[in-house]
Amino acid sequence: MMTSSSLRTCALYLVLTTALASSTAAVACAPGASFIADNDAAMNRMMDAMNITPTGDVDADFVAMMVPHHQGAIDMAVAYLRYGKDERLRRLAQEIIITQNDEITAMRLAVGQPLARTSPSPDSQSSGIPQHSGAVVHGSLHDHRHP
Repeated sequence: MMTSSSLRTCALYLVLTTALASSTAAVACAPGASFIADNDAAMNRMMDAMNITPTGDVDADFVAMMVPHHQGAIDMAVAYLRYGKDERLRRLAQEIIITQNDEITAMRLAVGQPLARTSPSPDSQSSGIPQHSGAVVHGSLHDHRHP
């Protein structure tokens, strides 16, 4: 039979062990948690922006919903570039940024909307985000390093 002192010691041990494990896990998961937070924010912005009031102009309504959808993909790719390590996925994220930007440009041009910069810029150099000219390119994957 355990005494109350032994029970307190066991309880204290469990509390300390749990706290230590939690703080170690929190430190180890910080980049993962930051990625999820950035990704959730991108998804929320995208979903809010896609919730439009239809105008009756199918073309304009389509663009009004698809531009935030594409921007959401760009924002998620940027979040991956900030935290992700796999070189193949990093390259894919860079391609997503370029192609989604191109498609946003094409959609806006199709309905006569002004072009706007959609990719992030302040920390793009440090996070591996490709700089993009905004040219309209049709197709899916483009390697702008080679002519």
